[in-house]
Amino acid sequence: MLKFVLGAFLVFLLIPFSQSFSQEYSDNTPTLSVSLTNENPFVYQDSDGYTVVVGTVKNHNTQTAVTNVLVQVNFFDDFDPSPLEVVQGRTTLGVIPPNGESPYSIKSQSPNPAITEASVSLLGFDSSSTKQNGLTVYSSEISFDGNLSFEGVLQNSGAPNSDTNVYLTFYDAFEPPRILEVATVELGDVASDAEIPFYLDKKIDARAVGFMMFAESDVFSSNFVDVKIPEPQSLTTLVSISNVSVTDSQGEKLSEIPRDTIVNIKSETWIEFASDQIANETPYTYYVQIKESASGTVEYIGKADGRFIGTGLQSQTIDWIPEKSGLFFIETFVWDRENIPIAEQGPFVLINVQ
Repeated sequence: MLKFVLGAFLVFLLIPFSQSFSQEYSDNTPTLSVSLTNENPFVYQDSDGYTVVVGTVKNHNTQTAVTNVLVQVNFFDDFDPSPLEVVQGRTTLGVIPPNGESPYSIKSQSPNPAITEASVSLLGFDSSSTKQNGLTVYSSEISFDGNLSFEGVLQNSGAPNSDTNVYLTFYDAFEPPRILEVATVELGDVASDAEIPFYLDKKIDARAVGFMMFAESDVFSSNFVDVKIPEPQSLTTLVSISNVSVTDSQGEKLSEIPRDTIVNIKSETWIEFASDQIANETPYTYYVQIKESASGTVEYIGKADGRFIGTGLQSQTIDWIPEKSGLFFIETFVWDRENIPIAEQGPFVLINVQ
């Protein structure tokens, strides 16, 4: 259950810790200068067992930068209303420019397997002068085979820098994208007018489809650069999604549906070959994402696990009970059990809820 605590700057958000996606809630008052964004933070356990919370902070002020942005995460189990741990951390960017954003990544103090939930709140910030845009980052080579191998270049067009870091913020395919991880490449001191190559070779979340790359030093910052992750050659599209429809309990297709009524979202999928040729079956997870057409706000995300047996045409169904009136887009996805897409996104479907 979502828990809400009113803080000094923002409604306190409780984020269920699971591999499924939860509906998004926010209450970012327009008068706030700084807030957590309306996308849910991503919560996961790293390879060492620590629970990590990743999200974004927005500076709404169009004239003033902010610094010392303090984010607090409470970690809970399933039984005690009191947190197991309370951890505070800063945003990735030391100075968030006017109307800018910065990710944050905060992990638990211990690798505690009892942690199942995490709540996030914004505690405070200070105004700051804006850092000059004296750094430039760009990619020179990228490949992905389960591990990301990336080469990039940082250019300094001004005075010498210290404490220079390049950041890669990985995101997934959902809209709006979720931030999955923040990776840091430490470059330290950078001479005036220098050009520094940097490298990253690490295992990343298989759901990542790209990353935003940016840099910051003690005196300069850079623009954000969007880099797409290439699909590994060993992973080709297995499944095609088609004939997405909304039906009633009798199987009749609908273009308009009343609120608070159970409807079925159905898709047909064509599998070309099985990933496991010995067992001749392919486990998968089918996702449905429903968004308001006007605002793009995610109204519902559902999933269903299944197995493709052999090849040919198969179908999937997920129930939905609309709670709001208006026009909605329906998006469909098929991923394998390693959270890797095995199909292109299905065709968009527009539905009217009355």
